[in-house]
Amino acid sequence: MAEQFRYIVIGGGMMGAAAARHLSEQADGVALIGPAEPPDYQAHQGVFASHYDEARITRQFDADPLWASFAARSIERYRDIETRSGIRFYTEAGCLFAGPEPRSASDYLHRAAQVAQVSGLLVEKFEAPQLVSRFPQFSFPPHLFGYYEHVEAGHINPRALVRAQKAIAAEQGGRRINAVVTAVREEGGHVRVETANGLVCQAERVLIAAGAFSNFHNLLPRPLDLRAAPRTVVFFELDEERQARFGSMPSTIVFTEREEDHVYILPPVRYPDGNVYLKLGGDIEAGGFATLDEVRTWFRSSGDPDEARRLVEVALQLMPGLSGCRTTSAPCVATFTPTGRPYAGFQPSSQVAVLTGGNFVAAKSSDELGRLGALLMLNGGLGEEDFGSGMLPLFR
Repeated sequence: MAEQFRYIVIGGGMMGAAAARHLSEQADGVALIGPAEPPDYQAHQGVFASHYDEARITRQFDADPLWASFAARSIERYRDIETRSGIRFYTEAGCLFAGPEPRSASDYLHRAAQVAQVSGLLVEKFEAPQLVSRFPQFSFPPHLFGYYEHVEAGHINPRALVRAQKAIAAEQGGRRINAVVTAVREEGGHVRVETANGLVCQAERVLIAAGAFSNFHNLLPRPLDLRAAPRTVVFFELDEERQARFGSMPSTIVFTEREEDHVYILPPVRYPDGNVYLKLGGDIEAGGFATLDEVRTWFRSSGDPDEARRLVEVALQLMPGLSGCRTTSAPCVATFTPTGRPYAGFQPSSQVAVLTGGNFVAAKSSDELGRLGALLMLNGGLGEEDFGSGMLPLFR
């Protein structure tokens, strides 16, 4: 006998957990199905998620008004989510963008400054000499300038945010099911969902928010036009002296002469092993994963050693005070859409919708994306005030 629900959200990550919270505020019969974080990555044969970490940058400064709007809407709700769940996940440390003066109107920093001006976002601009004196943790090249968003920006703990979303959803009557979904099929007026442990569920509508795993496990009749790409991050283990030196730095994104070579830097954060790390990552790796085994193998690795070495070199150039720190690396996976925007919409039917495509910037905006996923389930679509036509999913 199949368990009956009105709405099922598949995927217990940042978007899925947020969608379950927003749905359970407005409807009964909500289930969130997805696996828990594996205790042993090396032995794990199931699916993974990229939110298994302690720090992601949050900010509103963005070259795309859609992403800027989604971030603003999410950040506005952070403190309420913390209060309602009793789980703290947000640190208002500010966010700094540093880079060369834009050479054209199409450059990221030029467009982001325009979006900020139109939206009334408070951002302070620093010329090169001011940048060096204001942020002494860094050794920026003399030709860089910066935009500093000092309030309602900083970093979030993605693990803690997901826990908070799930806790509120459970308090509101949402059902949490720790399982991997292996099939989704439409049968007449309902959707049948099967899991790897033999559970069968039925719902009026289903939202698939499975991130990099959206195109696997028979979740969709046609694969999304979506690229799941490898990313590598490095961690600098900080002693007490360096914790003090770097403790007041903001979340930071640094552009070089080529925008695609930018790096992002998280301030010192304490991790579950008890150590404090400064994290740095980039966006240079290309390619993608064609099979489920490729994604699993990548998640069980330490990332790309060549990219890790490059990131360490860049970090030491920008922050010479990190010299001598012990470094480690880890894998991450980012999902990219051809539009550069998330997918939030239905496949050809009106019973199964998708919510994915973070494009490497969605963690900070996950609560708003979850709200939009909930609206898809409740209303069957999104209006233009929510950028609905700009997020229609594309299929291969």
